Amino acid sequence: MIGIILQWHIQISLRFLLIAFTACAVILVAYSVLKIKFQYSFKYFIGFSIQLLIVISGAVLVWMNDVRHDEKWLGHHYNNQKTIVVTLEEPLVEKANSYKALATVHTFYQNDSSRSVQGKIIIYFKKDSSINTLSYGSQIVFAKSLQKIKNSGNPGSFDYTRYSLFSGITHQVYLTATDFEVLPATNQTAFKEIIFACRKWVISTLKKYIAGEKESGLAEALLIGYKDDLDKNLVEAYSNTGVVHVIAISGLHLGLIYWLLLFVTKPLKKVKGTSWPRLALILFCLWAFTLLAGAQPSVLRSAIMFTFLAIGEVIAKRSSIYNTLALSAFVLLCINPFWIWDVGFQLSYAAVLSIIMFFRPVYNWLYVKNKALDFLWKLNAVTIAAQLLTVPISMYHFHQFPALFIFTNFVAVPLSSIILIGEIALCLFSLLPPLATLLGKLLHYLIYWMNSYIEELNKIPFAVWTGFSLSILQSFILIAFVILFCYWLMEKQKMAAWLSLACLVWFIGLRTLSFTNSYRQRKLVVYNVPKYQAIDVIDGRSYHFIGDSILLLDDFIRNFHLNPSRILHRIPKDQSAITMAKHFSFAGKNILIIDTFPITLNKENIDVLILSRDPKLYIAQLAKAFSINQIIIDGSVPFWKAAYWKKDCDSLKIPCHDVAEKGAFVMNL
Repeated sequence: MIGIILQWHIQISLRFLLIAFTACAVILVAYSVLKIKFQYSFKYFIGFSIQLLIVISGAVLVWMNDVRHDEKWLGHHYNNQKTIVVTLEEPLVEKANSYKALATVHTFYQNDSSRSVQGKIIIYFKKDSSINTLSYGSQIVFAKSLQKIKNSGNPGSFDYTRYSLFSGITHQVYLTATDFEVLPATNQTAFKEIIFACRKWVISTLKKYIAGEKESGLAEALLIGYKDDLDKNLVEAYSNTGVVHVIAISGLHLGLIYWLLLFVTKPLKKVKGTSWPRLALILFCLWAFTLLAGAQPSVLRSAIMFTFLAIGEVIAKRSSIYNTLALSAFVLLCINPFWIWDVGFQLSYAAVLSIIMFFRPVYNWLYVKNKALDFLWKLNAVTIAAQLLTVPISMYHFHQFPALFIFTNFVAVPLSSIILIGEIALCLFSLLPPLATLLGKLLHYLIYWMNSYIEELNKIPFAVWTGFSLSILQSFILIAFVILFCYWLMEKQKMAAWLSLACLVWFIGLRTLSFTNSYRQRKLVVYNVPKYQAIDVIDGRSYHFIGDSILLLDDFIRNFHLNPSRILHRIPKDQSAITMAKHFSFAGKNILIIDTFPITLNKENIDVLILSRDPKLYIAQLAKAFSINQIIIDGSVPFWKAAYWKKDCDSLKIPCHDVAEKGAFVMNL
């Protein structure tokens, strides 16, 4: 993990890595032929060499998996005159205004020459009846220019460019029905055909027997992770109440399947010589479900993790569960080192590790004689234990804490487990319509009850605490505090108590410093929100908003573009926006916003001039009227007009910042 992280941030050359790897390997070989007494003398040096060798291996993996280092990567050979041939790698996914698909680029044509290339792009197709002919494996040719995938650049926003790069995706394009031609040949693999066929069959079966859009949509997400039919408000309710893991197929689902398989095959343990057949049966069922779920990265990771756990139980009954867990993580990172940044990877391993470490101590808090009540307490003990290490990670990524997670998990985890088992049974008995219909009705009511329960709890004002802004350092310190404090409670080690107290003091100190700085901040933020005007003038922990009123009403746009910045700057959620005039002075800076024409032109010094929407004016005209230090072009300005304005600014030597090109403009005042 250290090698992976260092290589990504430092970008060490492959030649240096290979030289260092070879040097460590030579040292280890030389050490192995030394006499025993010399080996003992150099044991620490050799231990360090082994650790360094593993670190270098992680760095090499990152270099090899970075698509930009491939000589055939499309980014090394692309220009706007190229004709491109691509293969669709998945069925089309319907969006609000388009269809989306992942495609692999394999050929560039220019004039009479061709070049074989590699790389992945995202294609957005305009909705049209002719698009229905496209499917997985279709090959299309087009000459439209590719666009690099860029972040919005807004403070605190999700790094979509890095997220796409980790999957080898670097460009995107929007095509209408006249922009491309479909080639007669297709490029498909039997394995992927089986996966997509399985997913299609499962989705159609669930829709056929489970009534209700909300209910069938959640059933699809619960069983195979298909989220395109999920209700957005329902997803938000599950997220706010701390049970979004129920509809994000991952370790919970595979863990339940694994537990069922262990339970069903338990009688085989008593029969001599059945250990390996039992393991084969468990692994076959585990991977069959993985295939049924579409073999997505999240479920693949969980399948590999539980595969190692199953093998470890059979071949080494006394092995440490921590070593087995670490081995599975090691193998996963060898397959794809970029999974270390995946939130699902982090939460899956944090949850499993937390349960292994803390379930038994939490369960021992209460002694319940009644078996049914004891079973319910076990479920809650698992929930509480899992939260101990996952909460800091969730707060870092999602900036919120579900205060009612115990009450929601108390119902959602066992009920979703029953529903999942019922859905598997529904698929198995789908050839018997009467039984399948009965199972479908039962699952409909169970899902309806679970949804209603979650939605009602979500209406409680304090169901979710939002606005948390943790740095990476603060998150690690908080995790260290939890581990050390729990270790002190379990083992009564005084050193652990003092170290946990030190971590707590350190954490509080960092938080106090960050809040102190937030009260002193004075900033102007011009956001990159396509087609909209959005400006925040931040004064301490309050802000003044200037922009389109729709951004105050549309929760999705506001949560995606604006709220991450306000959380980063520690502005309370209940802090209401205060509108301001288009010409104002703040922290000694004279700021003017022009979004209409005509305007009153008075000769004066303007520190920041923000051009918005589509006023009919020329930069030269403004330069004569004002003394301008900086021009900002916001996201509401049409692309063609922004290009003209930037050209004029360049000729007049006026600094210009286009948020659509460079990301949000942030000025510390």
